Amino acid sequence: MKRVELLAPAGDLERLKVTLLYGADAVYVGGSKLGLRANATNFNLEELKEGCSFAHSLNKKVYLTVNIVFHEEDYMGMEEYLEEVCACGIDGVIVSDPYVICYMVEHYPKVECHLSTQASVMNYEAALFYRSLGVKRIVLAREVGKDDIQEIIEKSGVDVEVFLHGAMCTCVSGRCALSNYVTNRDANRGGCAQVCRFAFESEEGPFTMASKDLNLSCYIPLLIEMGVTSLKVEGRMRSLYYLATVIGSYRALIDAYYKGELTESFALKYQKILSRVANRESTSQFFLKEAGKQDQYYTGRQELSNQDYLGLIFGYDDEMKCFLMRERNYFKVGDSVEVFTPKGEIYSFEVDSIYDEENHPLEVARHPEQILKIPFDHGLPEYSMMRKRVEV
Repeated sequence: MKRVELLAPAGDLERLKVTLLYGADAVYVGGSKLGLRANATNFNLEELKEGCSFAHSLNKKVYLTVNIVFHEEDYMGMEEYLEEVCACGIDGVIVSDPYVICYMVEHYPKVECHLSTQASVMNYEAALFYRSLGVKRIVLAREVGKDDIQEIIEKSGVDVEVFLHGAMCTCVSGRCALSNYVTNRDANRGGCAQVCRFAFESEEGPFTMASKDLNLSCYIPLLIEMGVTSLKVEGRMRSLYYLATVIGSYRALIDAYYKGELTESFALKYQKILSRVANRESTSQFFLKEAGKQDQYYTGRQELSNQDYLGLIFGYDDEMKCFLMRERNYFKVGDSVEVFTPKGEIYSFEVDSIYDEENHPLEVARHPEQILKIPFDHGLPEYSMMRKRVEV
Protein backbone atom coordinates (compact mmCIF):
# COMPACT_ATOMS: atom_id res chain seq x y z
CA MET A 1 0.00 0.00 0.00
CA LYS A 2 1.32 3.43 -0.98
CA ARG A 3 1.55 5.67 2.08
CA VAL A 4 -0.76 8.65 2.22
CA GLU A 5 0.86 12.06 1.82
CA LEU A 6 0.59 14.62 4.63
CA LEU A 7 0.42 18.01 2.91
CA ALA A 8 1.09 21.19 4.88
CA PRO A 9 0.72 24.91 4.20
CA ALA A 10 3.72 27.25 4.22
CA GLY A 11 3.22 31.02 4.09
CA ASP A 12 6.95 31.77 4.11
CA LEU A 13 10.35 30.08 4.13
CA GLU A 14 10.50 29.58 7.92
CA ARG A 15 7.06 27.96 7.96
CA LEU A 16 8.13 25.70 5.10
CA LYS A 17 11.10 24.47 7.12
CA VAL A 18 9.06 23.99 10.29
CA THR A 19 6.26 22.01 8.63
CA LEU A 20 8.70 19.72 6.81
CA LEU A 21 10.79 19.16 9.93
CA TYR A 22 7.65 18.33 11.92
CA GLY A 23 6.69 15.62 9.47
CA ALA A 24 4.90 16.96 6.39
CA ASP A 25 5.65 14.98 3.23
CA ALA A 26 5.02 18.02 1.04
CA VAL A 27 4.11 21.69 1.31
CA TYR A 28 2.01 24.03 -0.78
CA VAL A 29 3.14 27.64 -1.11
CA GLY A 30 2.22 30.86 -2.86
CA GLY A 31 4.47 32.78 -5.20
CA SER A 32 4.58 36.50 -5.89
CA LYS A 33 1.28 36.42 -7.80
CA LEU A 34 -1.62 34.31 -9.11
CA GLY A 35 -2.30 32.64 -5.73
CA LEU A 36 -5.26 32.96 -3.35
CA ARG A 37 -3.31 34.13 -0.29
CA ALA A 38 -2.06 37.53 -1.44
CA ASN A 39 -1.82 38.72 2.19
CA ALA A 40 0.58 35.95 3.23
CA THR A 41 4.29 36.74 3.05
CA ASN A 42 4.62 34.23 0.18
CA PHE A 43 7.79 33.39 -1.75
CA ASN A 44 9.94 35.37 -4.13
CA LEU A 45 12.01 33.39 -6.64
CA GLU A 46 15.10 33.10 -4.44
CA GLU A 47 13.06 31.91 -1.47
CA LEU A 48 11.17 29.46 -3.65
CA LYS A 49 14.44 28.05 -4.98
CA GLU A 50 15.80 27.70 -1.43
CA GLY A 51 12.56 26.13 -0.23
CA CYS A 52 12.60 23.57 -3.03
CA SER A 53 16.24 22.74 -2.33
CA PHE A 54 15.51 22.29 1.39
CA ALA A 55 12.48 20.07 0.69
CA HIS A 56 14.33 17.93 -1.84
CA SER A 57 17.22 17.44 0.61
CA LEU A 58 14.64 15.72 2.85
CA ASN A 59 13.11 13.82 -0.11
CA LYS A 60 9.96 15.93 0.14
CA LYS A 61 7.98 18.04 -2.33
CA VAL A 62 6.83 21.61 -2.98
CA TYR A 63 3.62 22.54 -4.81
CA LEU A 64 2.93 26.11 -5.95
CA THR A 65 -0.56 27.63 -6.01
CA VAL A 66 -1.60 29.29 -9.27
CA ASN A 67 -5.29 29.10 -8.46
CA ILE A 68 -6.91 32.52 -8.70
CA VAL A 69 -10.00 32.98 -10.82
CA PHE A 70 -8.32 34.49 -13.89
CA HIS A 71 -9.52 37.72 -15.46
CA GLU A 72 -8.17 38.59 -18.90
CA GLU A 73 -5.52 40.90 -17.49
CA ASP A 74 -4.18 38.15 -15.21
CA TYR A 75 -2.87 36.24 -18.23
CA MET A 76 -0.43 39.07 -18.96
CA GLY A 77 3.02 37.88 -17.87
CA MET A 78 1.69 34.47 -16.84
CA GLU A 79 3.89 32.48 -19.23
CA GLU A 80 7.06 34.24 -18.07
CA TYR A 81 6.07 33.76 -14.43
CA LEU A 82 5.43 30.03 -14.89
CA GLU A 83 8.79 29.65 -16.63
CA GLU A 84 10.54 31.32 -13.68
CA VAL A 85 8.83 29.31 -10.95
CA CYS A 86 9.23 25.99 -12.74
CA ALA A 87 12.96 26.71 -13.03
CA CYS A 88 13.09 26.93 -9.22
CA GLY A 89 12.43 23.20 -8.92
CA ILE A 90 8.77 23.01 -7.89
CA ASP A 91 7.23 19.54 -8.06
CA GLY A 92 3.71 20.60 -8.96
CA VAL A 93 1.27 23.46 -9.48
CA ILE A 94 -2.21 23.76 -8.00
CA VAL A 95 -4.46 25.32 -10.65
CA SER A 96 -8.16 25.80 -11.41
CA ASP A 97 -8.19 27.63 -14.75
CA PRO A 98 -8.57 25.31 -17.80
CA TYR A 99 -6.18 27.33 -19.96
CA VAL A 100 -3.46 27.25 -17.30
CA ILE A 101 -3.94 23.48 -16.98
CA CYS A 102 -3.49 22.98 -20.72
CA TYR A 103 -0.51 25.33 -20.84
CA MET A 104 1.27 23.55 -17.96
CA VAL A 105 0.62 20.08 -19.38
CA GLU A 106 1.96 21.11 -22.80
CA HIS A 107 5.00 23.12 -21.74
CA TYR A 108 6.03 21.59 -18.36
CA PRO A 109 4.95 17.92 -18.45
CA LYS A 110 7.41 16.98 -15.68
CA VAL A 111 5.71 19.36 -13.23
CA GLU A 112 2.59 17.70 -11.83
CA CYS A 113 -0.68 19.51 -12.44
CA HIS A 114 -3.04 19.41 -9.44
CA LEU A 115 -6.59 20.69 -9.78
CA SER A 116 -7.48 23.22 -7.06
CA THR A 117 -10.51 22.83 -4.81
CA GLN A 118 -11.65 26.09 -6.47
CA ALA A 119 -12.71 23.96 -9.45
CA SER A 120 -15.37 22.38 -7.18
CA VAL A 121 -15.08 18.77 -8.38
CA MET A 122 -17.81 16.73 -6.66
CA ASN A 123 -18.27 13.71 -8.96
CA TYR A 124 -16.21 11.14 -10.83
CA GLU A 125 -17.39 12.29 -14.28
CA ALA A 126 -15.76 15.69 -13.68
CA ALA A 127 -12.67 13.94 -12.34
CA LEU A 128 -12.42 11.89 -15.53
CA PHE A 129 -12.72 15.04 -17.63
CA TYR A 130 -9.85 16.77 -15.84
CA ARG A 131 -7.80 13.59 -15.99
CA SER A 132 -8.23 13.66 -19.77
CA LEU A 133 -6.68 17.15 -19.78
CA GLY A 134 -3.57 15.81 -18.05
CA VAL A 135 -4.38 16.59 -14.41
CA LYS A 136 -2.46 14.24 -12.10
CA ARG A 137 -4.31 15.00 -8.85
CA ILE A 138 -7.64 16.55 -7.88
CA VAL A 139 -8.18 18.50 -4.67
CA LEU A 140 -11.84 17.67 -4.14
CA ALA A 141 -14.46 20.26 -3.25
CA ARG A 142 -14.73 20.66 0.50
CA GLU A 143 -18.42 19.74 0.34
CA VAL A 144 -17.85 16.15 -0.87
CA GLY A 145 -18.84 13.41 1.60
CA LYS A 146 -17.03 10.14 2.21
CA ASP A 147 -19.27 8.02 -0.05
CA ASP A 148 -18.70 10.32 -3.03
CA ILE A 149 -14.97 10.50 -2.25
CA GLN A 150 -14.85 6.70 -2.41
CA GLU A 151 -16.74 6.61 -5.71
CA ILE A 152 -14.49 9.25 -7.30
CA ILE A 153 -11.37 7.30 -6.27
CA GLU A 154 -12.70 3.98 -7.56
CA LYS A 155 -14.17 5.20 -10.86
CA SER A 156 -11.79 7.94 -11.98
CA GLY A 157 -8.39 6.43 -11.23
CA VAL A 158 -7.05 9.93 -10.52
CA ASP A 159 -5.09 10.80 -7.37
CA VAL A 160 -7.38 12.43 -4.82
CA GLU A 161 -6.48 15.06 -2.23
CA VAL A 162 -8.86 15.76 0.66
CA PHE A 163 -8.89 18.56 3.22
CA LEU A 164 -8.08 17.16 6.65
CA HIS A 165 -7.89 20.08 9.05
CA GLY A 166 -8.26 23.83 9.31
CA ALA A 167 -10.48 26.79 8.50
CA MET A 168 -12.83 26.24 5.55
CA CYS A 169 -14.47 28.97 3.49
CA THR A 170 -18.22 29.29 3.99
CA CYS A 171 -19.03 29.41 0.25
CA VAL A 172 -18.83 26.46 -2.15
CA SER A 173 -15.16 25.48 -2.27
CA GLY A 174 -14.12 29.02 -1.47
CA ARG A 175 -15.72 30.84 -4.40
CA CYS A 176 -16.95 33.71 -2.26
CA ALA A 177 -18.31 37.15 -3.16
CA LEU A 178 -18.72 38.56 0.37
CA SER A 179 -15.30 40.18 0.43
CA ASN A 180 -15.83 41.81 -2.96
CA TYR A 181 -19.13 43.42 -2.01
CA VAL A 182 -18.35 44.45 1.58
CA THR A 183 -14.70 45.57 1.31
CA ASN A 184 -14.04 45.73 -2.45
CA ARG A 185 -11.28 43.13 -2.06
CA ASP A 186 -11.51 40.25 -4.52
CA ALA A 187 -11.40 36.96 -2.62
CA ASN A 188 -11.10 34.99 -5.84
CA ARG A 189 -7.93 36.82 -6.83
CA GLY A 190 -6.16 36.49 -3.46
CA GLY A 191 -7.50 39.49 -1.53
CA CYS A 192 -10.02 37.90 0.87
CA ALA A 193 -10.87 40.12 3.86
CA GLN A 194 -12.56 37.21 5.69
CA VAL A 195 -15.84 39.07 5.89
CA CYS A 196 -17.58 35.82 6.89
CA ARG A 197 -15.87 36.19 10.29
CA PHE A 198 -17.10 39.73 10.88
CA ALA A 199 -19.56 40.12 13.75
CA PHE A 200 -23.02 40.87 12.34
CA GLU A 201 -26.20 41.75 14.25
CA SER A 202 -29.76 40.53 13.71
CA GLU A 203 -32.99 40.50 15.66
CA GLU A 204 -31.92 37.14 17.04
CA GLY A 205 -28.57 38.48 18.23
CA PRO A 206 -24.94 38.50 16.99
CA PHE A 207 -23.82 36.05 14.34
CA THR A 208 -21.06 35.33 11.82
CA MET A 209 -21.21 33.58 8.46
CA ALA A 210 -18.02 31.57 9.04
CA SER A 211 -17.94 27.81 9.41
CA LYS A 212 -16.40 25.90 12.26
CA ASP A 213 -12.90 24.55 11.60
CA LEU A 214 -12.56 21.17 9.94
CA ASN A 215 -11.06 18.35 12.03
CA LEU A 216 -10.95 14.80 10.64
CA SER A 217 -8.40 13.41 13.11
CA CYS A 218 -10.91 10.71 14.18
CA TYR A 219 -11.10 9.38 10.62
CA ILE A 220 -7.42 8.83 9.73
CA PRO A 221 -7.80 5.04 9.31
CA LEU A 222 -10.92 5.42 7.15
CA LEU A 223 -9.34 8.06 4.89
CA ILE A 224 -6.25 5.92 4.33
CA GLU A 225 -8.26 2.75 3.67
CA MET A 226 -10.45 4.62 1.17
CA GLY A 227 -7.35 5.20 -0.93
CA VAL A 228 -6.98 8.97 -0.52
CA THR A 229 -3.62 10.07 -1.96
CA SER A 230 -3.03 13.22 0.07
CA LEU A 231 -4.41 14.69 3.31
CA LYS A 232 -4.29 18.47 3.29
CA VAL A 233 -3.98 20.85 6.23
CA GLU A 234 -5.12 24.46 5.76
CA GLY A 235 -3.27 27.39 7.29
CA ARG A 236 -0.72 29.40 5.30
CA MET A 237 -1.44 32.37 7.59
CA ARG A 238 -1.12 30.37 10.82
CA SER A 239 1.63 30.65 13.47
CA LEU A 240 4.70 28.42 13.77
CA TYR A 241 3.22 26.89 16.93
CA TYR A 242 -0.06 26.03 15.21
CA LEU A 243 1.72 24.44 12.25
CA ALA A 244 4.20 22.50 14.38
CA THR A 245 1.44 21.20 16.66
CA VAL A 246 -1.02 20.26 13.92
CA ILE A 247 1.50 18.71 11.53
CA GLY A 248 3.34 16.94 14.35
CA SER A 249 0.06 15.51 15.68
CA TYR A 250 -1.11 14.22 12.31
CA ARG A 251 2.34 12.79 11.60
CA ALA A 252 2.11 10.84 14.85
CA LEU A 253 -1.42 9.60 14.10
CA ILE A 254 -0.61 8.53 10.53
CA ASP A 255 2.62 6.78 11.51
CA ALA A 256 0.87 4.98 14.37
CA TYR A 257 -1.76 3.70 11.94
CA TYR A 258 0.83 2.20 9.59
CA LYS A 259 2.68 0.61 12.53
CA GLY A 260 -0.55 -0.92 13.88
CA GLU A 261 -0.18 1.18 17.05
CA LEU A 262 -3.09 3.60 16.68
CA THR A 263 -4.78 2.75 19.98
CA GLU A 264 -7.76 4.62 21.37
CA SER A 265 -5.68 6.24 24.12
CA PHE A 266 -2.95 7.28 21.67
CA ALA A 267 -5.49 8.86 19.32
CA LEU A 268 -7.26 10.58 22.21
CA LYS A 269 -4.07 12.32 23.33
CA TYR A 270 -3.44 13.88 19.94
CA GLN A 271 -7.10 14.73 19.39
CA LYS A 272 -6.94 16.61 22.70
CA ILE A 273 -3.83 18.46 21.54
CA LEU A 274 -5.50 19.37 18.24
CA SER A 275 -8.62 20.61 20.01
CA ARG A 276 -6.55 23.05 22.09
CA VAL A 277 -4.33 24.55 19.39
CA ALA A 278 -7.14 26.18 17.38
CA ASN A 279 -9.18 29.13 18.62
CA ARG A 280 -12.47 28.04 17.05
CA GLU A 281 -14.79 25.08 17.43
CA SER A 282 -14.27 22.19 15.05
CA THR A 283 -16.48 19.77 13.13
CA SER A 284 -16.28 17.02 10.50
CA GLN A 285 -18.28 19.35 8.20
CA PHE A 286 -19.56 17.43 5.13
CA PHE A 287 -17.49 14.25 5.53
CA LEU A 288 -20.20 12.13 7.18
CA LYS A 289 -23.38 13.89 6.07
CA GLU A 290 -24.78 17.09 4.62
CA ALA A 291 -23.79 19.67 7.22
CA GLY A 292 -26.68 21.50 8.87
CA LYS A 293 -26.67 24.87 10.57
CA GLN A 294 -25.65 23.49 13.96
CA ASP A 295 -22.90 21.34 12.47
CA GLN A 296 -21.43 24.05 10.28
CA TYR A 297 -21.84 27.47 11.86
CA TYR A 298 -21.26 29.07 15.21
CA THR A 299 -23.06 32.13 16.56
CA GLY A 300 -21.14 35.17 17.74
CA ARG A 301 -17.39 34.65 17.71
CA GLN A 302 -17.03 31.84 20.27
CA GLU A 303 -13.26 31.80 19.92
CA LEU A 304 -11.56 29.44 22.36
CA SER A 305 -8.40 31.33 23.20
CA ASN A 306 -5.75 29.67 25.35
CA GLN A 307 -2.17 30.30 26.36
CA ASP A 308 -0.79 26.78 25.97
CA TYR A 309 2.18 27.88 23.87
CA LEU A 310 4.95 29.00 26.21
CA GLY A 311 7.90 29.58 23.91
CA LEU A 312 10.22 28.69 21.03
CA ILE A 313 13.47 26.91 21.95
CA PHE A 314 16.49 28.08 19.97
CA GLY A 315 19.69 27.02 21.76
CA TYR A 316 21.42 25.40 24.74
CA ASP A 317 23.67 26.78 27.49
CA ASP A 318 26.19 23.99 28.16
CA GLU A 319 27.61 25.69 31.26
CA MET A 320 24.26 26.13 33.00
CA LYS A 321 22.70 23.02 31.38
CA CYS A 322 19.64 25.01 30.31
CA PHE A 323 17.85 25.39 27.01
CA LEU A 324 17.26 28.89 25.70
CA MET A 325 13.75 29.93 24.76
CA ARG A 326 11.89 33.01 23.63
CA GLU A 327 8.85 33.37 25.86
CA ARG A 328 5.36 33.62 24.38
CA ASN A 329 2.95 33.27 27.32
CA TYR A 330 2.94 33.45 31.12
CA PHE A 331 4.19 30.53 33.20
CA LYS A 332 5.86 30.09 36.58
CA VAL A 333 8.04 27.81 38.70
CA GLY A 334 6.08 24.69 39.58
CA ASP A 335 4.05 24.55 36.37
CA SER A 336 3.69 21.24 34.53
CA VAL A 337 4.94 21.64 30.96
CA GLU A 338 6.12 19.60 28.01
CA VAL A 339 8.66 20.16 25.28
CA PHE A 340 7.90 18.74 21.85
CA THR A 341 10.43 18.44 19.04
CA PRO A 342 10.39 18.05 15.23
CA LYS A 343 11.44 14.42 15.75
CA GLY A 344 8.16 13.66 17.52
CA GLU A 345 9.69 13.49 20.99
CA ILE A 346 7.68 14.82 23.94
CA TYR A 347 9.37 15.54 27.29
CA SER A 348 7.08 16.24 30.24
CA PHE A 349 8.41 17.83 33.41
CA GLU A 350 7.76 20.37 36.16
CA VAL A 351 9.53 23.72 35.90
CA ASP A 352 11.80 23.91 38.94
CA SER A 353 13.81 26.99 37.92
CA ILE A 354 13.64 29.90 35.47
CA TYR A 355 16.52 32.25 34.64
CA ASP A 356 16.66 35.39 32.56
CA GLU A 357 19.32 36.13 29.94
CA GLU A 358 21.71 37.44 32.64
CA ASN A 359 21.22 34.26 34.73
CA HIS A 360 19.05 35.97 37.37
CA PRO A 361 16.51 33.55 38.90
CA LEU A 362 12.83 34.25 38.28
CA GLU A 363 9.70 32.90 39.95
CA VAL A 364 7.42 33.99 37.11
CA ALA A 365 7.87 34.48 33.36
CA ARG A 366 5.46 37.22 32.35
CA HIS A 367 7.11 39.16 29.50
CA PRO A 368 6.49 37.92 25.94
CA GLU A 369 9.64 37.80 23.78
CA GLN A 370 11.91 37.67 26.87
CA ILE A 371 14.90 35.30 26.53
CA LEU A 372 14.74 32.66 29.26
CA LYS A 373 16.82 29.69 30.39
CA ILE A 374 15.15 26.50 31.63
CA PRO A 375 17.17 23.65 33.22
CA PHE A 376 17.28 20.57 30.96
CA ASP A 377 19.83 17.78 30.74
CA HIS A 378 20.56 17.97 27.01
CA GLY A 379 20.21 20.10 23.90
CA LEU A 380 17.15 20.00 21.67
CA PRO A 381 16.62 20.16 17.89
CA GLU A 382 16.01 23.52 16.23
CA TYR A 383 12.35 24.64 16.33
CA SER A 384 11.52 22.61 19.45
CA MET A 385 8.78 24.30 21.49
CA MET A 386 7.43 24.34 25.05
CA ARG A 387 3.74 24.27 25.99
CA LYS A 388 1.55 23.55 29.01
CA ARG A 389 1.21 19.84 29.59
CA VAL A 390 -1.81 18.34 27.88
CA GLU A 391 -3.61 15.97 30.25
CA VAL A 392 -5.70 13.18 28.75
